[in-house]
Amino acid sequence: MDGILLLNKPKGLTSHDCVFKIRKMVRMKKVGHTGTLDPDVSGVLPICIGRATKIVEYLTAAEKTYEGEVTLGISTTTEDASGDVVEQVSVNRSYSREEILDILFKLTGEITQTPPMYSAIKVNGKRLYEYARKGIIVDRPSRVVTIKELSLLDDREVFEGETISFRFRVVCSKGTYVRTLAVMMGELLGLPAHMSDLTRTASGNYSIEECLSFEEIEEKLSSGTLGEDLLSIESGISHLPKYEINDKVAEKVKNGAVLLLPDALQDIHQGDEICLYTTMGKCIAIYERHKQKPQLMKPVKVLVNNQELH
Repeated sequence: MDGILLLNKPKGLTSHDCVFKIRKMVRMKKVGHTGTLDPDVSGVLPICIGRATKIVEYLTAAEKTYEGEVTLGISTTTEDASGDVVEQVSVNRSYSREEILDILFKLTGEITQTPPMYSAIKVNGKRLYEYARKGIIVDRPSRVVTIKELSLLDDREVFEGETISFRFRVVCSKGTYVRTLAVMMGELLGLPAHMSDLTRTASGNYSIEECLSFEEIEEKLSSGTLGEDLLSIESGISHLPKYEINDKVAEKVKNGAVLLLPDALQDIHQGDEICLYTTMGKCIAIYERHKQKPQLMKPVKVLVNNQELH
């Protein structure tokens, strides 16, 4: 069984929990997820099975789309609804629609985020959440992320109450902490805040409408039809440039040969990656321009072995 299984992750499980569960369901060790979702977050979690585990990094790097809710007036240790309350204030004024739209506009584009203490980033060899659980706060490296789109999913003209919540949609780059984005919204409005709800609705080209629940996966396994729902490895790397090779070259590629860079690929830059396809439409390897010998290209990943090519 090789391919990409789109899971609609339920709340309450870590991404690793989901991988462990699917390993048991499909009785395979080679299973991996493509971008961590916190336990509080539901939605699209592409799971790579078999040979598809070779392309996990390409799916992890894809932009993500989320629909979430920010609640103003309350901040938490984890920046989401599962954390302990750190600060709670009564919101003593109303906010106009224009004020909310203005802060969303200010957070669109390239922004700098500091990862929350409850995150899996490593500092001095330990995960941040390991420090956080012991009550230790350490300096965290800030990162620049890209917020491609940030829109308001609420038709109110005035936002008021002791606490204020509103929904939003965000399209963002790899590495974005959406719960930190919710906190940043509060900061711009002068209020403590946390992310009170979040669903990932898309990961790269994959949408939540295509995803299966654990119950649906179990049903399809019982009926022997799960293979029909596995997406191809090619679908996970469709954003990369393609180059078709003949069978003779394919024999060299499967053994990881360094090749002359074809005339058709002379414009690619160092670091750019190209998918090499057979005449049957199967991607068998990912190559890049050779750094020391730019007239050549070398393998980044070979996706098939000798038996699989024939």
